[in-house]
Amino acid sequence: MEYTVKALADLAGVSRRTLRYYDQIGLLAPARINSSGYRIYGRAEVDRLQLILFYRTLGIALDEIGKIIDDPEFDAAEALRAHHAALLEERRALDRLIRNVERTIEAKEGGIHMRDREKFEGLKQRKLEENEAQYGAEIREKYGEDTVRASNEKWMGMSSDDYDRMTAIEAELKEVLKAAVDAPSEAHARKAAQLHKEWLMYTWNEYSKEAHQGLAEMYVTDARFRKYYDDVAPGAAEFLRAAIVQHAE
Repeated sequence: MEYTVKALADLAGVSRRTLRYYDQIGLLAPARINSSGYRIYGRAEVDRLQLILFYRTLGIALDEIGKIIDDPEFDAAEALRAHHAALLEERRALDRLIRNVERTIEAKEGGIHMRDREKFEGLKQRKLEENEAQYGAEIREKYGEDTVRASNEKWMGMSSDDYDRMTAIEAELKEVLKAAVDAPSEAHARKAAQLHKEWLMYTWNEYSKEAHQGLAEMYVTDARFRKYYDDVAPGAAEFLRAAIVQHAE
């Protein structure tokens, strides 16, 4: 069976942009280009994509994945066995999350007493998995596997006090953005950039002005991020991007 980019993306649960990127870097080329100019993928490409996605779940960088699966001594069967083991571990992690949710429900209904730490750990795990599902592939392409892994580890290691401070900083940033949209000023821009940097550093291990400015560009070019900030106040995404670009340091 053959697939277009859209059909293969839907089958594999990845974005079409991801498949085009894999083609661009030589990791997953289509079997052929049809007369209408569409990329067409066959069984061999589907199998190769399965392996690529498997190694991505293990946190291996894309350039390393290419070296692994293009190695003449590469054993696809062994790779699938490793994939099976990784899936079992993923299921165990999901089971832990399910138990945490069940205990939360029981606690709400008065059946058990759930410690605050248990609630907090479940919250962090749930937010991490939601972000992975929505943004995982994209942020790995942009920042690399090591950076994302380190950020996730810092997030999971965050204390409840740090989480409260991070949440408070985000709330303060939103208030600054609301005021700035109504009455833009240099002071508002500087304050917004400062607060945003403080908020980021709860999950970033080191600061980079270039990475901060690159993230700011996504706030206006990516509809999901733009909506998040424009829901605070219309025009907030543009203001925050400009503030970060000007004051990031």
